[in-house]
Amino acid sequence: MSKTLNRAEYGRPAAPVRIIHLGIGNFTRAHQAWYTEHAADADQWGIAGFPGRTTLAPKESPRDDALDAQEGLYQLDVQHPDGDKVEVICSVSASYRSHDIASWTRLFADPQVAIVTSTITEAGYCRDKDGNLDLDNPEVVADLDKLKAGDLDVAVFTGPAKFVRGLLARRNADAGPITFVPCDNVPENGEMAERIIRQAAEYVDPTLLAWIDQNVGFVTTMVDRITPRASDEDRARVAELTGIADPGLVVTEPFAEWVLAGEFKTDRPAWETMGAKFVDQIGPHEMRKLYLLNGSHSLMAYCAPVLGLETVYQAINDERVRGWVNAYWDDAVQQVPLGDDEKQAYRDALIDRFNNPQMKDQLARIAMDGTQKLPIRIVPHVNAFAGRGEVAKGATRAIAGWVLHLRGVGAPVDDKASVELVKQANAGDLVAAVQAVLDYLLVDDALVAESVLAQAEEMLGMRP
Repeated sequence: MSKTLNRAEYGRPAAPVRIIHLGIGNFTRAHQAWYTEHAADADQWGIAGFPGRTTLAPKESPRDDALDAQEGLYQLDVQHPDGDKVEVICSVSASYRSHDIASWTRLFADPQVAIVTSTITEAGYCRDKDGNLDLDNPEVVADLDKLKAGDLDVAVFTGPAKFVRGLLARRNADAGPITFVPCDNVPENGEMAERIIRQAAEYVDPTLLAWIDQNVGFVTTMVDRITPRASDEDRARVAELTGIADPGLVVTEPFAEWVLAGEFKTDRPAWETMGAKFVDQIGPHEMRKLYLLNGSHSLMAYCAPVLGLETVYQAINDERVRGWVNAYWDDAVQQVPLGDDEKQAYRDALIDRFNNPQMKDQLARIAMDGTQKLPIRIVPHVNAFAGRGEVAKGATRAIAGWVLHLRGVGAPVDDKASVELVKQANAGDLVAAVQAVLDYLLVDDALVAESVLAQAEEMLGMRP
């Protein structure tokens, strides 16, 4: 008979809630919650987790139900090449549903709460192509109009509106300063969050801006830990190991990295005691991770499924895909302002991470939201080469794979922002599709178009 997780038997008492997290998914629980769990002052820093979803749903997922039923506890399975190492994570002190605006505002109004972290993906910040708040998005405007009209007790669902609703509650309660620590894979994510939050605040109540200046800090982070979805096989294996059937199980790799830069207006956990790094300039670290890890992930996610491959492990062990990854890295490292030895060491470490047979990271998961990812992961290399009359053929292959992906080859499209682009990519032949995608990416170069088309045709010819 399987056991149920509870704090009396498996964990420590819940720490006081001092962190609000929006987007309490697998990555957060493998990364920020893990760092908080092992900080020297973990007993002083509890996390209140809210899903990042934008729909009203009383029962949203088995994971959310498990957090509720298990007092915020869950098992973290670190999948080492030689086997599983499982621990119980206790740092989530409370869990809520995405529509629970009453709890959201109550916590923001609590002076004890000091930090807001978030993992809502690039799409969750509701930006337009210029990086500003997308006021052409009807969901965003509907939420902000509720707040502007003074409807402060009704649910709002978009990230910018939730943040502004929280700040209004904090100001009204005179609860003191607070710091935002976004943890999404976006360059300069602290500056991004600040811009979006300030623009949303100005729309709702311009007087909030001066209060933000005095009371709100924004920290930029670089986060890194590969965290695939737990499979039924994972849950069965861990249940056999621990005797606990955990629907909230999280699986992850041994590697973890967290680099932070910016102003904390408040106290913070001693994350550095678990290895987090606090630096003055985060840019080189962001670029190394975004271009080398995330960029190669995107390349594999769009190109490897064309060959019938489903996981990162399968992809990196295919000679063709590994060659494409190395060719892409040869392009990408030219934009990373770090020493050659450090860049090569990171490449070598990535090969080891991708080649972990215990990890079964699904390429279909990585392929989500390409409209948000390609412009920041791949396009910078293409444009840098084109600016000197060259073609970054390693990087153009990722675009070629995305063209095929949008045309229904490989992993299925899961990207709300791509609806119109999918129509354009399928309205004509492959040449027209390539042009539509390059227009979307704001890439205007005939040599690049030739390379993307040739590589797309080549990969089509490799389909099993």
